[in-house]
Amino acid sequence: MTVTAWLAEDPRVGRMPEEQTIDIEVVDHPEAHRYEARDREGTVLGFSQYRVSGDVVVFTHTEVDDAQEGQGLGSRLVRGALDDVRAGGRRIRPLCPFVKEYVDRHPEYADLVVDD
Repeated sequence: MTVTAWLAEDPRVGRMPEEQTIDIEVVDHPEAHRYEARDREGTVLGFSQYRVSGDVVVFTHTEVDDAQEGQGLGSRLVRGALDDVRAGGRRIRPLCPFVKEYVDRHPEYADLVVDD
């Protein structure tokens, strides 16, 4: 099953200049063990690698295309992945420093983290 969510900039936090704003689709690609951020043409702009251990999704690495750095793509990718994990009733272990930092900055996701 593929889970898709279109994520656009949140107008409550202000918009970036139009040339930097991009709509992305966050897709779980379970065969590759990763969530992917894709543009409307389907180009993969970033991914967050994971492995599954029971009902725990262990995030190991997140990478964003160099051309997309600094535009919030990584955060939007992780948010979409975490929302999907929550919707599936699973939990996370954030070994990836980027995912860990995201969860630390967004306490609404803290309940997803399993105790070690």
